[in-house]
Amino acid sequence: MATNLFEDFDAVSSKQWKQKIQFELKGADYNETLIWNSPEDIKVKPFYHKDEFAKAATVKTKASEFKICQNIFVFDIEKSVERALDTLKRGAESLRFTIENDTIDVAKLLEKLPLENLTVYFNFKFFSIDFVKKLDAIIQQKKAIAYYNIDPIGQLARDGNWFTTKDKNNFDSLNLLSTAIPNSSIISINAALYQNAGANMVQQLAYSLAHVNEYFNRIPVITQRIVFEISVGTNYFFEIAKLRALRLLFNLVAKEYNHNLECHLLVSPTKRNKTLYDYNVNMLRTTTECMSAIIGGADAIANLPYDALYHKDNEFGDRIARNQLLVLKNESYFDKVNNPADGSYYIETLTTQLAEKALVLFKDIEANGGFLKQLNEGIIKRKIQESADKEQELFDSGKEVLLGTNKYPNKDDKMKQDLELFPFVKVKPRKTLITPIIEKRLAEKVEQERLDLEK
Repeated sequence: MATNLFEDFDAVSSKQWKQKIQFELKGADYNETLIWNSPEDIKVKPFYHKDEFAKAATVKTKASEFKICQNIFVFDIEKSVERALDTLKRGAESLRFTIENDTIDVAKLLEKLPLENLTVYFNFKFFSIDFVKKLDAIIQQKKAIAYYNIDPIGQLARDGNWFTTKDKNNFDSLNLLSTAIPNSSIISINAALYQNAGANMVQQLAYSLAHVNEYFNRIPVITQRIVFEISVGTNYFFEIAKLRALRLLFNLVAKEYNHNLECHLLVSPTKRNKTLYDYNVNMLRTTTECMSAIIGGADAIANLPYDALYHKDNEFGDRIARNQLLVLKNESYFDKVNNPADGSYYIETLTTQLAEKALVLFKDIEANGGFLKQLNEGIIKRKIQESADKEQELFDSGKEVLLGTNKYPNKDDKMKQDLELFPFVKVKPRKTLITPIIEKRLAEKVEQERLDLEK
């Protein structure tokens, strides 16, 4: 007869654990020694116990269903088709096409692809109702699952200007498109921008929530899933909690608009902590970030190649990035358990704390005119810049470590001759409606100084 072995041991209370820890500290202060404060002002304890745990709201995640996504920038159609077919054979389970202009022949692009039941994302550098309608007709005929990631507010935040359309702020066009193709997902939220620009996690969540709330207010009928394009960093457990908190918060807001569909999370590793020198460390960073994404509940993950900062798209970098996800899925069994973070007192507590803090900030944004108003007034950019500056100070002082860059750098590394892309913020003076939110990596200044010293 099977017995419960734990019945042979007395339960240890949280008070007893603290007393034991205090004894081992030999007089050192418990709070100052073992409790640290995150950039989100969350006090992280050395242990979490059921005595002090309040069950959080349920978050449903399906790690068993996450898909490996391949990014493809469409320029040469034949090469893009060839690449798409090759990546699907090599383990990719979904595709994300970035299309720069409306002269691309989408019929030719999709003609040879096995689209039935395949998930395909489209990121557009423009906004054309006719183009999307034409594309959707092909998608419906071939029975693919498509997400047209159209985000005018994200375009304004990132570029400083709206998309060029007949209407001033793109909302009329978005309404017309949602009426024309009501059975297709057309709205997305570029939440990755906030992370890559240096926003802390509470800001990322609150801004994403306020961002989507603008669409709920301005698009009367949203009948399909909304896509959140998100970046994750290397703060492993916090990033898991961030994705879970986003689902909680989205469901809370969506319910107010009678929208009963879960959001769709398309996740990628952040660029903010990636480095030019000792670039192989980027593979370690993206691996843990993809792990956080899976456990946190990503629906699809598009990994970032280790050399994406300085090399053009290439077969080797793509293959390594894809294989990282294949190893996690097929050899590390990350897809075998749904809701894998359930029951972790630490992660569930973090989820609740992040959600509560983000909700307070979201309510403050709404009380002061809403996200679009604060974006236009430069408040959102200023708040993100303040957080980014704090993180930059930690990096510059060595308190935030990027291995191989500000700690244990290899002085023999030479990169100047290997640059195919410009890996730093580009300065391009032009007229914009607002000052855009700029993505910037932590290591840029250090790397520029090293490049200048290379012979």
